[in-house]
Amino acid sequence: MKASSKITASHRGRLAVVYVRQSSVVQVRVHGESTTRQYGLAATAVEMGWSPGGVLTIDADLGVSGRFGAHRDGFTELLARVCRGEVGAIFGLEVSRLARWSGEFARLLELARLTDTLLVDADGVYDLSDVNDRLLLGLKGSMSEAELHLLTGRLHGAKLAAAHRGELRSPLAVGFVYDDGEVIVDPDEQVRQPTS
Repeated sequence: MKASSKITASHRGRLAVVYVRQSSVVQVRVHGESTTRQYGLAATAVEMGWSPGGVLTIDADLGVSGRFGAHRDGFTELLARVCRGEVGAIFGLEVSRLARWSGEFARLLELARLTDTLLVDADGVYDLSDVNDRLLLGLKGSMSEAELHLLTGRLHGAKLAAAHRGELRSPLAVGFVYDDGEVIVDPDEQVRQPTS
């Protein structure tokens, strides 16, 4: 990311918000590099002209999925701050993934347009008053939502195929393991010991 002529003193006079999110606790644990990169966007905002005190990181949605209508406090705070005109720019690794469904993303884009809030990611700086930037982000948001649908379909298809072959394995309770397809008590004595 590099500074852009789209960023004005008016934008820098308001907050740069780094919105950090990952959809599950497993993603947070396993994909720590993504979380680290998201937190690193605060330094990017400073490099682009915001003062360190003018950068706010919102990370309340780490490990919280937006699927099935789950409430995300961080996203709600982000929208509220944008509505109040406090935000000059929102930073994300891929801004098209800030929201989990296209209606939510469209609402964010409209609020950003009305309050002159920029969106910034690795691909560039987006000014929602520019029709081309709105069109590009709208397309990226739709593609992101379609991608999630396709990935979910592939994962479900893989589970069905494994089930048809009799090879589908579900996670077992602590103390049990698979052994050649059979569920057995874990041979590790430390796992079998009761905790005190």
